[in-house]
Amino acid sequence: MAQQKNLEGYVGFASLPNQVYRKSVKRGFEFTLMVVGESGLGKSTLINSLFLTDLYSGSYPGPSHRIKKTVQVEQSKVLMKEGGVQLLLTIVDTPGFGDAVDNSNCWQPVIDHIDSKFEDYLNSESRVNRRQMPDSRVHCCLYFIAPSGHGLKPLDIEFMKRLHEKVNIIPLIAKADTLTPEECQQFKKQIMREILEHKIKIYEFPETDDEEENKIVKKIKDRLPLAVVGSNTIIEVNGKKVRGRQYPWGVAEVENGDHCDFTLLRNMLIRTHMQDLKDVTNNVHYENYRSRKLAAVTCNGIDNNKTKGQLTKVDTVEGMSPLAQMEEERREHVTKMKKMEMEMEQVFEMKVKEKIQKLKDSEAELQRRHEQMKKNLEAQHKELEERRRQFEEDRSTWETHQRILEQQRMSLEKNKKKGKIF
Repeated sequence: MAQQKNLEGYVGFASLPNQVYRKSVKRGFEFTLMVVGESGLGKSTLINSLFLTDLYSGSYPGPSHRIKKTVQVEQSKVLMKEGGVQLLLTIVDTPGFGDAVDNSNCWQPVIDHIDSKFEDYLNSESRVNRRQMPDSRVHCCLYFIAPSGHGLKPLDIEFMKRLHEKVNIIPLIAKADTLTPEECQQFKKQIMREILEHKIKIYEFPETDDEEENKIVKKIKDRLPLAVVGSNTIIEVNGKKVRGRQYPWGVAEVENGDHCDFTLLRNMLIRTHMQDLKDVTNNVHYENYRSRKLAAVTCNGIDNNKTKGQLTKVDTVEGMSPLAQMEEERREHVTKMKKMEMEMEQVFEMKVKEKIQKLKDSEAELQRRHEQMKKNLEAQHKELEERRRQFEEDRSTWETHQRILEQQRMSLEKNKKKGKIF
């Protein structure tokens, strides 16, 4: 264990950070940002808002504004300077993503692009001259979620599950000004609940010993997924010029923390966690790819110490050889199919039970109505019988009365005849 010494005077190695700083500034920085989402969610507008640059202009429209029949991956590079520091920003867009009727395997071009950049970097490391090694690996993926208010779509879940082992994913709720604050909070909770339920790994913010940094990280975690609004329009509000979107009822300010999480995203992405995103990409995602690649090469019999065609037992990061991985994937697929079959049988049984219950309810309702109609008919029959009896009594009384009147009339006529005779 090294001894700790307190120096009596100034030696000078405390200026090492300054040397690293000067060297880094001279070399410049590179950052690759991927944006994924359906057309019309404001991806190009948000990128322009984040970096205060007209990356996508009228003469060069954003990829989402160009009609694409299939998913394609397009890159745009821009060299930005701020305070003497150069940043080569690469924006990777995926026009056509999620716009087709059948979106099966629409994530494959994205996966191929990420793997190709890992392959390029791996080839650069294998060269004799490794001084110039451009880093074009994808350091962060901003995944735009449509502000539907109804949770993640199956496409969103499948995409993130396919890519969470390859890139740092940060989920965003696009066009958050279309949601009320209450709807936005509920939507956020539902999305995070589904992310945990489907075991999707989004970007993990690092924890440090600095309390201030931990507070910032906790604030970001509490507001995930970030609800963003993008705009490059300058609007005057109460004598102050702000960037926002004008509505008949007011202005949605882009840089107002009460309106959206745009400022939080920009600070996290550029000012506080850009280097960590690059470190995680290099130390985790790239190393996983590199280990899998080297293990696959060795297991294919290219190792000179082994006979041709003989596989060596080299474990990958996951702890198993590629053949074992394939077998495990096959078993998982079979298990998944059996689970789906059981779920379909359960749904069928539930539907049958619901139908039988509906038939029973309908039968009981018909029986009740039959009994009610029978009672009504019996009551009407009794009423008619009573009216008939009353009618018979009235008729009998009337006939009796008529006979009495007839007898009285005949008696009067006889009396009149007798009176004439006498």
